[in-house]
Amino acid sequence: MKRVLIDSYGQPEEVARCADVADVGTPGPDEVVFDVVLFPINPADVWFCKGSYRLKPPLPATPGAECIGRVTAVGSGVSHVEAGDLVINLQRENWAQKRRVKGDDVIRVPAGLDLKQAAMLRINPPTALLMLSDIITLQAGDWVAQNVANSAVGRLVIPLAKARGLKTVNIVRREALFADLTALGADACVVDGPDLADRVKVATGGAPVRLGLDAVSGAATARLATCIADGGAVCNYGAMSGEDPVIGRSELIYRGLMVSGFMLGRFMARRTLPQIRDIYADLGRQLLDGRLSAPVEKIYAIDDIKAALKHAQQAARSGKILVAPNGMP
Repeated sequence: MKRVLIDSYGQPEEVARCADVADVGTPGPDEVVFDVVLFPINPADVWFCKGSYRLKPPLPATPGAECIGRVTAVGSGVSHVEAGDLVINLQRENWAQKRRVKGDDVIRVPAGLDLKQAAMLRINPPTALLMLSDIITLQAGDWVAQNVANSAVGRLVIPLAKARGLKTVNIVRREALFADLTALGADACVVDGPDLADRVKVATGGAPVRLGLDAVSGAATARLATCIADGGAVCNYGAMSGEDPVIGRSELIYRGLMVSGFMLGRFMARRTLPQIRDIYADLGRQLLDGRLSAPVEKIYAIDDIKAALKHAQQAARSGKILVAPNGMP
């Protein structure tokens, strides 16, 4: 079977290779074996290859935070999935043709779910969902501001917020994105800049913005903070700038802003396995009926992992880069 390995940390397309490795074998008690149908290349996977991610396992190592798989065999004691089921895997190392994992690590998704959308279910949808629910208490009618609004997470925040009766002001780098975000349900869109607080105030009619979602870091965090109402919160979940978040002390001391960080695993760890399954069941239904979706630009074969990684790092993309390790589904 084939598996992606990195033997050193560095530029992803230079350090990643597609290798022939031993088959995963048959499942033992409480284990599941599945074929990987598709996996996405996420920013965290790129950071993993570069050695800048929080996890640095012994090398050689296999990247891959998420995938969609089809169960081929289950061991004794596994009753919640069976052969033929589509599943997401809560564990990593998914850039491979097959996986053998503990039964509790796989979660079944709706059979009719679009495979491309299913491949992107594990990380971005619950990230968007939980940032809206777990950071600060929000009521219907409250405003949420987010930078990187055209990102995969940002495009999910918009419909998830609307479903809760929340309003979103979406900060982007170019006005050409306004039409697409408005079609998703964005209540307001603004272009980032030094006068961001004034632009947001005009866009929201002066309504208080209770929560700011930041995936840029650096000075962008400080600009976002100026848009948030006294006593509100700024949540950082990424660093597209490559810098640490910056925020003025007056925002914290005099205006009482709260600043927090978001990592999906940490927030999921607060929940029981049945609660986690319920979250994914709900998100799966929303993907199935079209309420949620994420764009895909291209699907590569696993042998072309270097080209796929290079493509995934291009700034001007219209969607996610996916890889089909067992052939196009």
